[in-house]
Amino acid sequence: MTSPNSHATPQQLQRQVGVFGAMMMGLGSILGTGVFVSIGIAAGVTGASVVLAISVAAVVALLNGLSSAQLAANHPVSGGTYEYGYRWLHPRLGFTAGWMFLCAKSASAATAALGLASYGSRFLGKYDPQWLVPIACGVVALMTLLVLSGLRRSNWVNIAMVTFTLYVLSRFVLVGLNTEGIRNDYLGPFFAREDSAASFLQSCALMFVAFTGYGRIATLGEEVMNPRRTIPLAILLTLAVSAVLYISVGHTCVTILGAPALAEVVAHNGAPLEAVANSYYEAGAGKLVVLGALTAMAGVLLNLILGLSRVALAMGRRGDLPSGLAKINASGTTPTVAVVAVGVLIAGLTLLGDVKTTWSFSAFTVLVYYAITNLAATRLSEAERLYPRFIPWLGLAACLSLAFWVEPRIWVVGLALIAAGLVWQQLFGQVASR
Repeated sequence: MTSPNSHATPQQLQRQVGVFGAMMMGLGSILGTGVFVSIGIAAGVTGASVVLAISVAAVVALLNGLSSAQLAANHPVSGGTYEYGYRWLHPRLGFTAGWMFLCAKSASAATAALGLASYGSRFLGKYDPQWLVPIACGVVALMTLLVLSGLRRSNWVNIAMVTFTLYVLSRFVLVGLNTEGIRNDYLGPFFAREDSAASFLQSCALMFVAFTGYGRIATLGEEVMNPRRTIPLAILLTLAVSAVLYISVGHTCVTILGAPALAEVVAHNGAPLEAVANSYYEAGAGKLVVLGALTAMAGVLLNLILGLSRVALAMGRRGDLPSGLAKINASGTTPTVAVVAVGVLIAGLTLLGDVKTTWSFSAFTVLVYYAITNLAATRLSEAERLYPRFIPWLGLAACLSLAFWVEPRIWVVGLALIAAGLVWQQLFGQVASR
């Protein structure tokens, strides 16, 4: 048999996504759990300084986005940093990136599904914690079926959901800024705990995850038209729009409800923006926010299944995962086996039933993933580089600095998963080569 890294030319997915579609996929991946749930989680960690933490996370995301953009422009294939690690670094680092992406984003997808279940239950007026996991699993199944129907249909559904979400968030901020409920004294004390530096950095790490949806654009590189122009432009536009919205929403939440109250709402029902909107005393404000949250988190889940399935496809092609994951349907539009496998994995993770745990785990693993992204970008030649050499070095330093500020139990589990993944790669490679 052939070795796992030697294989025939694989089937290729069709290029069918332009700048607008790619940007909307990025926004669909970002404007979900991060804005509707994680702002409350981060506020509970660091207090009113969550607004500054969002800004710091946006800067780190920009550095990583620029690195991802120039790598994807030079190597536009499915797989993202998994493929960049193989091409510019070392197979072990490439595998680690792919493994961490699958772990991180599967956890993020489970968080989105649980958040959607929470907001949906409250919208129907039948919130019951016991039903959150079954509802989340059902939503994962529906989104998986949609992705199986093809990228073009998925993209149109995503555009509709993102458009409505943008309307809801814009209205949330504009109405909030003009309400009489603004309390600037809620901005103090700026830090919530005595260990203010550690708490702030942990909050930055948590909020960084909220911006990383732009990575879906890179992982879909094989399906993007004119990738050298489309991918960098779409990533930059996505980050610009999402940064403005996140900072605005964070400021509105803190100055109307206060950081402690935000954290308490997340702990009890996972719907902080609804609580803020209800304080506007505007009829229907809370219900509108809930609808926006539903479309936003459905969009995140949809785009995560898309991105995860493309990484699984790439890993199947190289033999780092079972080769069956590399199978594409007859029309060349969908890696069907990979999509189903990803859906099953996400549904399994929803059984944890804990939004904070899944989100914290995402923070560590995704920071490791983007550390490898930046390291790969430092290896670009002058002809390949689109941006100054110092950008990936700054991004690498930022990722490594933030990665270990999540809860110790989370990064211990993350390191154990990296080790387990490398053992899997070694053993599976030996079996496949026989």
